Amino acid sequence: MASSYVPCQVHCSFGKPSISPNFDLFKTTDLSSSFKPLVRELQQLAFRIDVPKAVKNVSIKLLDAFVDSVFEFVDHPLHPSQSNFAPVDELKEAALVTNIQGQIPSVFPEGVYIRNGPNPLFGGLKSTKSLFGRSSPMWVEGEGMLHALYFSKGIDGSWTVVYNNRHVETETFKLEKQRNKPTFLPIVEGDPLAVLSAYLLNLLRFGKPYKNTSNTNVFEHSGKFYSAVESDSPQEIDIFTLEALGNWDVSGAWNRPFTAHPKRAPGTGELVTMGIQGTKPFVEVGVISSDGKKLVHRVDLKLDRCPLCHEIGVTKRYNVFMDCPLTVDIARLIHGGQLVKYEREGYARIGIMPRYGDADSIQWFEVKPNCTFHIINCFEDGDEVVVWGSRALASVIPGPDPDSKEFEWFPPKYKPGAPVEESVDSISEDQLLFHRPYEWRLHMRTGDVKERNLTGPNEFPMEFPMINGAFAGVKNKYGYTQVCHCGSSSATGMGKYGGLAKLYFEEQNTGTSMSGKQEEGLIKVEYHMFEENTYCTGAAFVPKGGGAEEDDGWIITFLHHEDTNISQAYIIDTRNFSSQAVAKLTLPCRVPDGFHGAFMPIQLHKRITKTTC
Repeated sequence: MASSYVPCQVHCSFGKPSISPNFDLFKTTDLSSSFKPLVRELQQLAFRIDVPKAVKNVSIKLLDAFVDSVFEFVDHPLHPSQSNFAPVDELKEAALVTNIQGQIPSVFPEGVYIRNGPNPLFGGLKSTKSLFGRSSPMWVEGEGMLHALYFSKGIDGSWTVVYNNRHVETETFKLEKQRNKPTFLPIVEGDPLAVLSAYLLNLLRFGKPYKNTSNTNVFEHSGKFYSAVESDSPQEIDIFTLEALGNWDVSGAWNRPFTAHPKRAPGTGELVTMGIQGTKPFVEVGVISSDGKKLVHRVDLKLDRCPLCHEIGVTKRYNVFMDCPLTVDIARLIHGGQLVKYEREGYARIGIMPRYGDADSIQWFEVKPNCTFHIINCFEDGDEVVVWGSRALASVIPGPDPDSKEFEWFPPKYKPGAPVEESVDSISEDQLLFHRPYEWRLHMRTGDVKERNLTGPNEFPMEFPMINGAFAGVKNKYGYTQVCHCGSSSATGMGKYGGLAKLYFEEQNTGTSMSGKQEEGLIKVEYHMFEENTYCTGAAFVPKGGGAEEDDGWIITFLHHEDTNISQAYIIDTRNFSSQAVAKLTLPCRVPDGFHGAFMPIQLHKRITKTTC
């Protein structure tokens, strides 16, 4: 997604008095009189937590009893068009994939295609009702589940393909599973009083205001594999069993949230990460050694707000940070506003900093207000840093009220019931909600900014971009995206993707718009569209081993056919992009819609043989 979360990390524990400053904030705020007695009680409990373990346990039990008596968990409603967002059960054992149409290419690499996504533990997302009002999660929440396809090639050239899935068992997952009921109160949407009380009660009971869903991405560093969500620590996973092996905190040196999209620095192999949270310091950037054992650099960007930045960029020399006006603001919540809000009139800027720079070394470039979750690529071009991203002018996070049919964040023409046009020749910028490829050129010497759309308004909206990973941080010719289906997205209130696009950054679009005008200065786009009512998630680029060209490889993606409720995986030749998929693999069970996928090249023959015997 766009996948994004609420990084409201507060560092505290039940054995330390560090929680009390959070309550001092309430002395100067406009809390309603009905809430003040609860705040006083919570504050007293906070001061009592530096006592023997038995007393602390009693305090927690009292808080649990209070939550059980005051808060009622209710199902978060799903529209019929959102059926593939419903969770599935874990498989008890990996399943052999036998229904394969077409042929897996002989030069396709052995390895694992793995995709992350939300799969709520108790049958679906839960809202709460209480005397304080209602609080709800965002549609992107839900415990992470990994879905993996293992490709193993035999000595005779034949392929064995195995599918497996498994929840990412974080500490908070285990806690709720042990209790066998929803435990963390949702804190993102709803009545301010209910959201604030949920935030405080989670903090007092568990030492953190939210659970670690670990549901957004999967990445590899130094031969180890991690499941990630930007609101908490990555979970190391066993790529063969999908078992979670515990938090990765870089040998204890990184004690804050960790972006779901870290980037490997060109040339050095170091991993660049960032952590955002709802209390100061709002954003820190870190550089991890190429072997993953040491944090070699860490810097506070010293921002005065918490932007919900989903992805960091890198070039050969720089780190690239997107400071957009989608923010997390606890003070705003206390004063009766939203915890997460896109401020249409707010400022936006892009920060370029040397790899090991400090806050004073960042060069900030003011850009038009926007919401950009995903970066396509960044690179240096002479004195300019070029940033390509999927940009919109509004945010689908946190999204519409789940108990309302008002999709206020969709342009009028995309609201349910309105006529839907997949291609529109003229869309005013204030209506551009859906993400489209965009370019910023930032001149490091003069400070000048040039920005433009890379594709025209008659092209489809595009999100979840990917490239050949070997070109991350350096100039590339090609990119790939999922193609947003506007009609189904507006009907569900969630992104749905009915095709794929290939972007040719060095070739101009020679076509014409719907009005017959020649398109100028825009890049060439090629499409691979799916059957009607078929949508993909987690698309990933798979490079061909020894491929001579950047685009020599395949796109692999999970798909769901809504008319038949069948899930498949498609393998598409990127050099014959608009042609039929070279292979279509029918999966043994439904794969819910999710977020990011990746292909991990690994030798699997002996492992798969043991699994399938």
